[in-house]
Amino acid sequence: MAAAYKIAVFEGDGIGPEIMAPTMRCLTHLAGDKYTLDYEVLPAGAGHYEQTGNALPDTSIDAARASDAILLSAMGLPRVRYPDGTEITPQIDIRLKLDLFAGVRPVRVTEGQPTPLKLDGHEIDFVLIRESTEGLFHTQGCGEVTQDYARETLQITRKTSEDLFRFTFALAEQRKAAGRGTGRVTCVDKANVFRAFAFFREVFDEVAAGHTDMTSDHAYVDAMALWMVEKPWAFDVMVTENMFGDILSDLGAGLMGGLGLAPSADIGHDNAVFQPCHGSAPDIAGKGVANPFAMMLSGAMMLDWLGLRTSNADMVSDGARLDGAVRKVIAKGDVMTRDLGGSAGTDAAAEAVLSAL
Repeated sequence: MAAAYKIAVFEGDGIGPEIMAPTMRCLTHLAGDKYTLDYEVLPAGAGHYEQTGNALPDTSIDAARASDAILLSAMGLPRVRYPDGTEITPQIDIRLKLDLFAGVRPVRVTEGQPTPLKLDGHEIDFVLIRESTEGLFHTQGCGEVTQDYARETLQITRKTSEDLFRFTFALAEQRKAAGRGTGRVTCVDKANVFRAFAFFREVFDEVAAGHTDMTSDHAYVDAMALWMVEKPWAFDVMVTENMFGDILSDLGAGLMGGLGLAPSADIGHDNAVFQPCHGSAPDIAGKGVANPFAMMLSGAMMLDWLGLRTSNADMVSDGARLDGAVRKVIAKGDVMTRDLGGSAGTDAAAEAVLSAL
């Protein structure tokens, strides 16, 4: 009997449902009769908050926790906000509730892929690991605000940092074994100014000492922002704090040609969420022009993670097939969505990927 997997699905807001549907079609097509993906669509998001006053029902988070993997599309609507003026962000709430401490943001530019950089024959293939549960996001929604000042608190803990760095070195080892990386891990911080980041670097060095087969080094975040533009091909795996990772991952998306090509995962010990890095783009919702590529690439990451986790070689292979199909369409360049300089709609882009499969 074919293995069956429970996949929790959050369709999201704005263009979210429009890019989730073709991604699920591709995943189902790949599964065939080799394994079964049982989807459960769960309510959450800014639209749900607007209707019910609850952005993430307990029943939804419980179902997500019990699933084998979580697919999450773009969430949030700028016009829908909490009473304190902040946006609805259940995607962040899910990370906290499920302790998804490792935010995985791959940055890859292969031959034929559009990029604003002049690569001179180089290809870009590195992964940015963003701690996703603390850092400067620690007091989100409960920072101190008075008439005269506002204050948020950055938190870095030893346990989360150790978990994060162990995950990072394990990923670097996987990439090196697969011929994808050099075994170099770079800690990105601001240890020259903040004691919290000096602590972050200290914990990194302690974990790195147990991985003598790998190369470990450090970079200040401002220098890394420069080097990601000047020589992005020089890096393999980078790990950083939550806010720094939030900013640098968007820079990485820019190297790839835009957020429409930027997949991501947030991974913990027991659960993992796979979602595109871009927003819900309500201005184009319902027009059939949204770019589904980042959502599809996130689906490919899900297959790879779940396949490795359950020793299912078919899933790992299918993850690589889906990733390759999307990149083949992008490199060919004749079916590109509006954000990538083309005129293709969501359906045409999705059909091109299905054809490539």
